[in-house]
Amino acid sequence: MFCQAHAAEYNRKWDYFEGLDKAEKEKRTKAEQSENAGYAEAQHYGWSGSGDGSRSADEMRALDVLGLEPDVDFAAIKRAYRVRAKAVHPDVKPGDAEAAAEFHKLQLSYEVLKSAEERREWNG
Repeated sequence: MFCQAHAAEYNRKWDYFEGLDKAEKEKRTKAEQSENAGYAEAQHYGWSGSGDGSRSADEMRALDVLGLEPDVDFAAIKRAYRVRAKAVHPDVKPGDAEAAAEFHKLQLSYEVLKSAEERREWNG
């Protein structure tokens, strides 16, 4: 069994369409997309979940950016985001491109987690 990162590295250079001509490649691509359309609805069942299936892969990556465990509650997510964002905020570190990039990454991660929390509250 491989984790997602190791599986990606293992399969990095593998090409499903290797050796096919252009027409056959397009035909197979179209068939794959139409046959697998149902799986698009279940994207949140992808690699790496929280163990109980309550978090999507995007949420798991966002928690990773914030340095949090999968089973953390939203109040802890909010606290961690605020602490880390204050440290690299552009007003605190003006002109620091690396800090601005980190702040942007933290912001996006928080937005992903906030949206997921709102969806959970909405769906009950």
